[in-house]
Amino acid sequence: MTISHAVVGDGPDVLLVHAGVADARMWAGLVDELKGDHRVITVDLRGYGETPLEVGADYSDAGDLLALLDEVGATAVTAVGASYGGYVVQQAASRAPERFARLVLVCAPTDNVEPDEDLRALWTEENELIEADDIAGATDLNVRNWIGPDADDDARELLRAMQQRAFEVQIAAGDVNNEEYAIEPEKITAPVRLITGGNDYRFFADSADYLAERLPNPERVHLPWAGHLPTLERPAEALKLIS
Repeated sequence: MTISHAVVGDGPDVLLVHAGVADARMWAGLVDELKGDHRVITVDLRGYGETPLEVGADYSDAGDLLALLDEVGATAVTAVGASYGGYVVQQAASRAPERFARLVLVCAPTDNVEPDEDLRALWTEENELIEADDIAGATDLNVRNWIGPDADDDARELLRAMQQRAFEVQIAAGDVNNEEYAIEPEKITAPVRLITGGNDYRFFADSADYLAERLPNPERVHLPWAGHLPTLERPAEALKLIS
């Protein structure tokens, strides 16, 4: 399996891992800002963007990420993970903490934290729409709920395109086996910035609070204005959020 990725620029390594409602396109503006003095690595996880997902595939997103770092010779990596991408980054950094110099987790979930009722209700509604073969409706639902009020129309349409693509690829693949590595916050010795949004689901703030109590070197940042995808909602502030 070849994982679609891009490497641009020269300097310290920065890895950008997309949200579960998005793909590498969510980082386009940030890549342009970073590539002048960093080597920027973007990736489409399996079933997103340009990376296919085989029917019945047996794989690990975190394993794919570590293999990609080997392939491009990345060392002392700053890894930025949005939402599900942040969850994958936590798995990889727990498995191989020596590979990472710094983590930035943007509205990321973690293990051992219970989702709130509003989030469970969203998942239920999404599943009902998918079972009814209403992919357009499921896509609209996610666009309404996963991007905050400060996002402009271009950001919403980009999210719609990315989510639509993910549904098309993942539904066609059917049941797959994505092995998840254990998340062990105490093993992640690199500094970790934990970013959450005031307009996001409570689960993600609870996850950041859980990690902040267990990580050796956490920094907690709460953005009252933000929804779930602050780097898309206020792209002019994206570099400041992660740097």
